[in-house]
Amino acid sequence: MSVARVTEIIAASPKSFDDAIHQGIARANKTLQHVKSAWIEDQKMDIEDGKITQYRVALKVTFVLNE
Repeated sequence: MSVARVTEIIAASPKSFDDAIHQGIARANKTLQHVKSAWIEDQKMDIEDGKITQYRVALKVTFVLNE
């Protein structure tokens, strides 16, 4: 029987939401073992002088714990 855990990752990118998601998942995989799934809990943007400067995503990442 497997036991899984969910953790929150917040990632940002100046390019796009998609890039922020990819960066967040890549970083999660560096630290966590057995990453199995993720979902986007929230998306936000930082705006300065009427232009988007950062795309931010809050991800919930599921990973299986070692036995």
